[in-house]
Amino acid sequence: MNAMNNIALQAINTRATLSNVPVLHEVSVQFVKGRWTSIVGPNGAGKSTLLKVLAGVLPFTGHVQLNGKALADYSPKARAQTMAWLGQNEASSDDLTVWDVAMLGRLPHQAWLAAPNQLDHAVVEQVLRSTQAWEWRDRAIGQLSGGERQRVLLARALAVQADVLLMDEPLLNLDPPHQSDWIELVRTLTMQGKTVVSVLHEATVALQADDMVIMGKGTIKHACSCTDAATHLALEQVFQNSISIKTIENTRVALPR
Repeated sequence: MNAMNNIALQAINTRATLSNVPVLHEVSVQFVKGRWTSIVGPNGAGKSTLLKVLAGVLPFTGHVQLNGKALADYSPKARAQTMAWLGQNEASSDDLTVWDVAMLGRLPHQAWLAAPNQLDHAVVEQVLRSTQAWEWRDRAIGQLSGGERQRVLLARALAVQADVLLMDEPLLNLDPPHQSDWIELVRTLTMQGKTVVSVLHEATVALQADDMVIMGKGTIKHACSCTDAATHLALEQVFQNSISIKTIENTRVALPR
């Protein structure tokens, strides 16, 4: 296989500003198909900004390619079918039911003003069950806790059935058991050939990914496999050696020094 055919998503010499302040500086990075990549770094490193640039929801200069095609060359509908986005602290109408919110993920596949079809209903049921939100399908999302709400928003992103999923702090408000469920869900997605890119705050969780992109001050400091010793060293360095990467019972963990 041609190496470029194995790249699901890439940024080439991208720059971005927020309130006229440069946040990304000539960032170039690639994300391999069928793998989970975590993006980590200190606060203000530009992690969420990079994810928004990749998703096409933030203006930028440079180039972003999705499956080898410029992001700008996709129609809005085709892009929404190919790449799903879960932002941080996303808002939704508190009056919508859990079912309705998850069904929003099917909009890219529906004709204008068309009612959901049998496939849409089947997909929404499947993703609500996979995120353990099926029992609340008739409840208003405004009645849910933060963690429950996050699981419904994850279900909405999964309902798109996109090749690429971008998630910004998807574990927000999730308790440890549901964080573990999320990791298993992501691994299932990559086994199905999906590409997952997630900004994560918890270094130990981020180390469970296939690959890691380490950012600092709006640049890429390191990008490689999570099993690579150089990745562990770069991760320790970007956090000013306040953490130490260890392997305990075959699991990579980040421990405070």
